Amino acid sequence: MVRMSDLVRGIVRESPPAPLPERPAPPERSAEPAEVTPMRLMSLASLGTPSSVERDDPVPPEPGPRVPEPTAESPEPLFGEIQAFLGEAQQRLRGGGALPWGRLQALVDRAITALARSADLFWVANNPAVPAGVDYIAFHQARVCVLALRIGAAAGYDGARLAALGLAAALFDVALWQMPEAVLRRVDSLSGEELALWRSHPRLSADIVRRWGPPDEHIAQTILEHHEREQGQGFPQGLHGPAIDPDAKIIALVDTYTTLTVPPSSQPRLKPHEAIREIVKTRNDQFPSALVKALLSETSVFPPGTIVRLNTEEVGRVIAVNRNHPLRPKVEILADGKGQRLPAPKVLDLSEAPFLYITGPVGEGGR
Repeated sequence: MVRMSDLVRGIVRESPPAPLPERPAPPERSAEPAEVTPMRLMSLASLGTPSSVERDDPVPPEPGPRVPEPTAESPEPLFGEIQAFLGEAQQRLRGGGALPWGRLQALVDRAITALARSADLFWVANNPAVPAGVDYIAFHQARVCVLALRIGAAAGYDGARLAALGLAAALFDVALWQMPEAVLRRVDSLSGEELALWRSHPRLSADIVRRWGPPDEHIAQTILEHHEREQGQGFPQGLHGPAIDPDAKIIALVDTYTTLTVPPSSQPRLKPHEAIREIVKTRNDQFPSALVKALLSETSVFPPGTIVRLNTEEVGRVIAVNRNHPLRPKVEILADGKGQRLPAPKVLDLSEAPFLYITGPVGEGGR
């Protein structure tokens, strides 16, 4: 039986995921206070009152009132706001109105802050379920925006670069709102004329964003190149790896992943681990290996909530991922090797259990 670990071992062992920015070094400790001797006390006394003494050692300030730390923002409402804004963008596109870049920038900034504090917003966006009544393209762009920000942060992007990436990722497919519904529903079986129309959407999207007057022209360029691929087989320009905008490469990878997990039509949707497996198979032709490893590290082959089976035949639920060891998450064991439910679940950190590993999700291979 082929294990999931065999499918991705090569990419995981090539090199570790892109390092996050290094933490600043702790400040140097101040010198130890000088020893207080009788002679020193006499010399201090001769200088006058304590208020006039110039102290060698700083006196710590009086403690002020405790300032409470800001409360982490709830991820579901924030993701909903991003979706709602993009729904408004669709109406502005149809009505010829301007785009309020300040509002979108504020949403992207809030998403960056939320992702820096926890992965909660990331997992909300990674949930492959379109809410009832939500426009698919708005939902898709919101997902790509959040997931791209997470990958960009893992790749070491600073705040300004993340902001530009987030703006481009939120609007990269706006021209699809102008495409016939039949074209969007049959992307894999289009006529020559329909395919040419669909392939025009990166250029049309970039033109729309330019008309909206983006704060940075680079945003439109990123959008233009989000369907370019490493070996030059992409469109609209057929660019090769080094010539493709780095932000466009991140959006391209996340766009592919999110489309596989939530396709725009009745095509079979893949589970997150299945989508990762498909991307890993084609990584050398389509995407840079470093970005695929970053996606693998961030999403995990087995996202939280996945029911998995161990080599001991025990069954459990993934409750936390391990960014350094994506194949070894933290698992809450629900049933023993004989299929008997445990009286109380036990938690195993597979990164600390070298002889235990996941053989696959429950249900894969008919199990």
